[in-house]
Amino acid sequence: MSMCSSSSESSWSKFWIAHSIVAGAAIAAAIGAGAYLGRYRKFRSRVVGIIPARYASSRFEGKPLVNILGKPMIQRTWERAKLASTLDHIVVATDDERIAECCRGFGADVIMTSESCRNGTERCNEALQKLDKKYDVVVNIQGDEPLIEPEIIDGIVKALQAAPDAVFSTAVTALKPEDAFDPNRVKCVVDNRGYAIYFSRGLIPYNKTGKVNQQFPYMLHLGIQSYDTKFLKIYPELRPTPLQLEEDLEQLKVLENGYKMKVIKVDHEAHGVDIPEDVEKLETLMREQSFS
Repeated sequence: MSMCSSSSESSWSKFWIAHSIVAGAAIAAAIGAGAYLGRYRKFRSRVVGIIPARYASSRFEGKPLVNILGKPMIQRTWERAKLASTLDHIVVATDDERIAECCRGFGADVIMTSESCRNGTERCNEALQKLDKKYDVVVNIQGDEPLIEPEIIDGIVKALQAAPDAVFSTAVTALKPEDAFDPNRVKCVVDNRGYAIYFSRGLIPYNKTGKVNQQFPYMLHLGIQSYDTKFLKIYPELRPTPLQLEEDLEQLKVLENGYKMKVIKVDHEAHGVDIPEDVEKLETLMREQSFS
């Protein structure tokens, strides 16, 4: 059924964001701290949030418009995104007039994109080209995360601003053991400096027992991600890569082409809506937490 009607960061989150800033500062020192710091406030300062949304989903057709306790899911995502302090503007990018009409009804700005976009990143890029203003950073906000925390949006923006050698940033949180072998829950591993090594639908790392190690801090990828706009413009020109195609994960094309991706770790209970059965679970949680 569809309809349309007009927490603070954890210590882990603060650690990773701080770690990102330290790493960025170290690189700045290597090229001349004085010059870098003089430009810092202007570096990647203009930020736009884009919520890509399509109606034709193989797993859940019409998902952006599904009713979540009286509001379309896309509206709930938009309302949460508007609480982020780093975003100068927020738009919805869609190829479907039903979604566009709904979003305009609750006050969102809408950019119409083509049906040929192969993923959310390409849709964000097309929307960026149609915006009147110029931006340095684009945040791709997943429309199926209606409980996304604004602090996470701000966290990945600040991480990208503080890492001149990265073109992309994203967030992870602790993986629940019961989600270890769920292919809809994407896992991530990072290096000691907080840069992504790999993403997979399978459990990573995978030990020789073939079982979940209850003591290991597996990480779940949260779909939200931000890009330097210069990189985003060339992303569609990069050929699909073997790992990207095998895992069906667009961020792997970034890594396979040698670009760096900054990752922050946050304390966030992931409640994305992937299939129709997820809606009831989400609504139960929202009632328990007294979401309006």
